[in-house]
Amino acid sequence: MRNEPFMRTYSPRQEALARAAAQRQAAAAQRPAADGASAGALAQYMVKTEPYYRPVADEVELYEAAYSVRMPIMLKGPTGCGKTRFVEYMAWRLGKPLITVACNEDMTASDLVGRFLLDASGTRWQDGPLALAARHGAICYLDEVVEARQDTTVVIHPLTDARRMLPLEKKGEVIEAHPDFQIVISYNPGYQSLMKDLKQSTKQRFGALDFNYPEHEIEAEIVAHESGVSLEVAKNLVHIGERARNLKGHGLDEGLSTRMLIYAGSLIAKGVPPLAACRVALVRPITDDPDMRDALDSAVTTYF
Repeated sequence: MRNEPFMRTYSPRQEALARAAAQRQAAAAQRPAADGASAGALAQYMVKTEPYYRPVADEVELYEAAYSVRMPIMLKGPTGCGKTRFVEYMAWRLGKPLITVACNEDMTASDLVGRFLLDASGTRWQDGPLALAARHGAICYLDEVVEARQDTTVVIHPLTDARRMLPLEKKGEVIEAHPDFQIVISYNPGYQSLMKDLKQSTKQRFGALDFNYPEHEIEAEIVAHESGVSLEVAKNLVHIGERARNLKGHGLDEGLSTRMLIYAGSLIAKGVPPLAACRVALVRPITDDPDMRDALDSAVTTYF
């Protein structure tokens, strides 16, 4: 009797998935990873200069491992903590084009996959950002994906499992995802609710990386580098940010983000007095409550 333990333990579904994967690999081997048409279509989406990103743990290595197996990735963290910058940095590091979509509640499936358009020559099909990335091999980044309607986000499901394909129902075409294609989504768990959350059927198709505001020394280093202020001034700004974050849920819906601290530092670097810079970039945007503004102003005067 032949010894075939692999095939005997394989379920019919696994066998079908393995057969489909082998067919995709064979098709991929017959086409170049980045032909001239793909390179031309994606040239504008290349990250040409290195974005500044300060790793805080092993997120870079984990993302590289996920990309090597084309695992869809979910980035979770508060606003302004570096999720988008991280994706830009990883696209540059991997040498892959990055197509970013800012999701909103009015976005439809056609906005992602494409639609027919009328021009002087008649009717033509225009790929949406998701179809463009899948067809030519880019990283597609859906920013704040929970802002989109759930009936819109389900369009990504066929691309985030073993099928790696995108049906274009209006066109009658099925796009087999390019070998370089990957999908990345991000959202702020602090904003999610019963009405705005991802379905479990969507969440379980992704690996996840958690982001938060960096530790004091690292955040000060980031603020100093990005804004141009001295490290001492950057540390004072981070102290203010940390005190404001302690007020989350006690008058503030969200604390001061690293992005806001960089804005304040940028104004200070341009000669704006620190108190005025902090009022403009930190206190006034985040709250209209007079008492909360007074509390934040007091925190600012403690350090400036």
